[in-house]
Amino acid sequence: MLGHFRHEIGHYYQQVLLTDDAAWDACRALFGDERQSYQASIQRHYNEGAPADWALSYISEYATMHPWEDFAECFAHYLHITGTLATAANAGVVLDSSRVPGIVEANVVPEADYRSLGIERMLTDWRWLSLMFNRVNRAMGQRDLYPFELTEPVREKLAFVHSLIAR
Repeated sequence: MLGHFRHEIGHYYQQVLLTDDAAWDACRALFGDERQSYQASIQRHYNEGAPADWALSYISEYATMHPWEDFAECFAHYLHITGTLATAANAGVVLDSSRVPGIVEANVVPEADYRSLGIERMLTDWRWLSLMFNRVNRAMGQRDLYPFELTEPVREKLAFVHSLIAR
């Protein structure tokens, strides 16, 4: 339910945070032109499904349906990532590279707020923490907590969302 709520609020914040033509142009360059027919996109998606290579450029299959859905999915994942990192930071979680050689390249000390630290630091910390969380879940016989691949196009989309929120 939380993922759905975060996705839906992404639709709202797209309209709130994109305040001028330059911002919309930058958004369209990454996510596609949202002015294309939403109904036609829905019909195509449910008739044909996602493109076979969707994982190269999208965070989820659903994100392939329409640029609005791509933005909302990325926004939701941004909230998943920042919320989990803030929770880990407030709980005092630290990944000590001397205790997990070959797993973590350097100590990972998650932060509660990455606005001034930048998206690269945030996504680096997330990479290592999500791997740790996935291992914990597997140790309990559960599915990965975060089974998503953050490819370069997805990282660029997350960076765009980060820039909107950071300002």
